[in-house]
Formats: sequence, C-alpha cells, structure tokens
Amino acid sequence: MTSWSEFRRAAPRIGAIFERRHAATGQLCLLATTRSDGYPRISPIEPTIFEDELWLVGMPGTTKFRDLGRDPRFCLHTATVDTQVGDGDAKLFGTVYHVEDRERQARWAQDLFDRTGFDTRAEVFDPFYAVDVTGASAVELTDGHLEIVIWKPGEEERVVRKH
Repeated sequence: MTSWSEFRRAAPRIGAIFERRHAATGQLCLLATTRSDGYPRISPIEPTIFEDELWLVGMPGTTKFRDLGRDPRFCLHTATVDTQVGDGDAKLFGTVYHVEDRERQARWAQDLFDRTGFDTRAEVFDPFYAVDVTGASAVELTDGHLEIVIWKPGEEERVVRKH
C-alpha cells in the first residue's frame, strides 16, 4: 500500500495540485465507482488525509460505498469549477481497503471534530476505507500551455505539454 507521503515523494507535482484543489473546495471531490450493472457512478465525497493515508469515509449504506464493497477500484477527481483549469485539477486512481481499527476510527473522528466541529465520535464506521493510490494525473496551465502530468507506481512523473 502506498502511504500519502510515499505518493507525494513519487508524484510531487500531482500531489501538490491535488492538495491545493482539495483545500480550495473545502475537501470536496468527485468519486467515480462502478455500479452493480457495470455503469459508472459519480458521487460527491470529502476525502481526508489523516495519519499519512488518504481516507474515503462517509455515511454508511450509501450506494458509493456499496459500489466500493463490490469493486474496490475508483477514480477521485478534484472538483473543478474553472473551465480554464487555471488552478489545475487532479485525478487519483486506486483501490480501497477496509480498516477495522476502532482506535484509528476514534482518532479520525476526533480529528474531524477538531477541524470542523462535526461530531461523529460516537459512530462506528463500516466501511472505513483507506486508499491505495495506483496511478494519478493532473492538468495545469504553465506559460499559457496545458501540461498533463501522469504518474504510475515505480515511475517518475512525466509531462505531456499541449501547445
């Protein structure tokens, strides 16, 4: 599994764009999963970077979490509001895995409460999904040119520049 800091070292530009856009939207991202009929589903989600991992946690019983329970693959896209992508945008690809660590869940809920005031400290999260990033890409405007940054595990970021 790839920790967040490992991902940031391997893909520093994509990680920086993801973190910048994630923060700018109040952590809002769009999550792509696969429905039971094989069609794609797009759902809003507020992923969290906590204890050096990226987490996809939310209201239990939602269709997006049922999708991930069937097929752990996903795409996570930073919420784009600027059609010119002046601040860039990023996509992370990967799989989720359920973490059955009640102490970690309690620390996560306390961190959420400390940051936002939203109190889930009495909740038990099932599922409680951590992310393994298996690929990523980002776009950014640089000197008036669109640059597409691509990363795969074991490789360095590579840039495709569109004129």
